[in-house]
Amino acid sequence: MPRPQTRSQRRDTPLTTERIIEAALRLSDTDADLDRLTVRRLATELGVGTMTLYSYFRSKEDILDGMADHVLGRMSLPDEPDHNPAEALRTVGYAFLTMMREHPSVVRLFSSRVTDSPTALRGAMEAVLQRLVDAGIPGPDAVRCYGFLITYAIGFASYQAPRQWGRLDDEDGIEARRQRSHFYAGLAKDEFPQVVALADEVAELPYDSQFEAGLSAYIEATVRSLSDHA
Repeated sequence: MPRPQTRSQRRDTPLTTERIIEAALRLSDTDADLDRLTVRRLATELGVGTMTLYSYFRSKEDILDGMADHVLGRMSLPDEPDHNPAEALRTVGYAFLTMMREHPSVVRLFSSRVTDSPTALRGAMEAVLQRLVDAGIPGPDAVRCYGFLITYAIGFASYQAPRQWGRLDDEDGIEARRQRSHFYAGLAKDEFPQVVALADEVAELPYDSQFEAGLSAYIEATVRSLSDHA
């Protein structure tokens, strides 16, 4: 793994808008808190003066818009085509989840601002809708599917982010899950009879299998609805 650049090295690296946005994403993804991202803190991270950043971006709001463009405009969909609506829905669902995991700050961006830039709209809306339509989902239905998939991924990613035992498969993850199950099992039975009895299952709520279960149920219902109206 390459060593982090020193402040001197950062200062000697040419400053570009792309480099500023990448640094902003790095800071906000690490903290998962856009409120802590300030122009002053970003300038320190880049090893430049605060006023230098204002020659590239007029305000923090402009930086946030640039972050949204960077993440949403680069949303990745597999090159392999989907052969039916079910495949396309699963492809898009996991593409949204992957994007939000790679950049946790995008969840806050979605919940705090509306992005109208062509770059973001092409990457995270137009391309997705085209994917669904190409798989045989009628346009109006594709829009409704888009709405569900993106909000479902936002909700699950937000829930899972602070509950990392749902993702980690190493010894730390196993131990975290054991401790969480132990916590639920140790609650007062007269107050939490269901939680205590189902401690192991409740501890599994942030598992990826929960995302898959919900996605599969939605896909099944949607495909059935499309068939009924064909």
